[in-house]
Amino acid sequence: MTQLASHEKIFVSTDFIEQDKNHGSINCEVCHGGDPEDIDWRTAHNGIIRDPSYSNPEKACGGCHAEAGENYKMTLHYTLGPYYSTIGKRANKDMGIHQKVMSSTENYCGKCHSSCGQCHVSRPDSVDGGLLAGHVFQKKPPNETTCTACHGSRIGNEYYGRNDGIKPDIHHEKLMKCEKCHTGLEMHGDGKKYENRYEVRNAPECTDCHMGIYKETEENSASHLLHKDKVACYVCHSQEYKNCYSCHVSEDKAGTQFFKSKPSSMGFKIGLNPDKSEKRPEQFVTLRHIPVDKGLFEFYIKDGLTGLDNLPTWKMTTPHNIRRKTSQNAACNNCHGVKALYLLADDIAEEEREANKGVIVPKDSIPARADN
Repeated sequence: MTQLASHEKIFVSTDFIEQDKNHGSINCEVCHGGDPEDIDWRTAHNGIIRDPSYSNPEKACGGCHAEAGENYKMTLHYTLGPYYSTIGKRANKDMGIHQKVMSSTENYCGKCHSSCGQCHVSRPDSVDGGLLAGHVFQKKPPNETTCTACHGSRIGNEYYGRNDGIKPDIHHEKLMKCEKCHTGLEMHGDGKKYENRYEVRNAPECTDCHMGIYKETEENSASHLLHKDKVACYVCHSQEYKNCYSCHVSEDKAGTQFFKSKPSSMGFKIGLNPDKSEKRPEQFVTLRHIPVDKGLFEFYIKDGLTGLDNLPTWKMTTPHNIRRKTSQNAACNNCHGVKALYLLADDIAEEEREANKGVIVPKDSIPARADN
């Protein structure tokens, strides 16, 4: 994504004051602080809050958007709960080492948070910020400068068809924007704490739109009914997606923090559902390899992730590259009995097999060919 010039990042358009009758009529200091009576700009800007909606969404946004302001502090975009939860479960139980791991997590994973303002007013900090449109509030955030600015290397490239040889998501071809599925009800939260995005009550479900797929009068209803609650939709309707490996964080001599990982690869793997629930009862789901590694934090602390085996490194995924027709649903035997599609023990590095024992598909559990 093209970076903004310095002046573009901070330029406040007259459209904000003249046309945005709600936000433009509020004095700057109400949200950002500072002293408007001080004629010396150097002291007038003391105490300025760059992003008031991150430090205190209840105050900055909740005055008018009461429910959203109150609930947002519990959303995964704000808390980054899944990062801290999964790293915490893998971290060494020695409290000194554990605390060092969690503080390192804060310095890296914790930088990717987002706020009300970093969707509706500016680009996210993780992509160097900058006002979206001269401080004019965007009711519907522009997808490519907010949503996929952060969720780009996997979700964005999948959705827009930027991976070589892989078609774009059919929903993108139909000109659907992110908010069509990921509504404000999901993004703004409901005030509840969730372990991961798959638990979120207002998260989208395929059947929110495709309500008739199990009706006998609908095309392919027999196939949908046969696989209902057994196979996740993505197993049949997604394409190859990116898998990442072996991330390590570090700093250079100047103290600049960075991370590096092994080359990513495209692939498609079906595995066992590691976390069955009422919302996701299927036995078979798509799995994506994530870049966690025992040596992730070794620059800061040795033996940081001694609990790597506590969670799978092949994680349930819901790729954003959906197609109505895919290679695996073109015929029954394109999936049934095709061992290459399933995550087998032989597909996994020996040092990761224990972690993934709950998602590995035993060879005798692979669905038999339709002609057997």
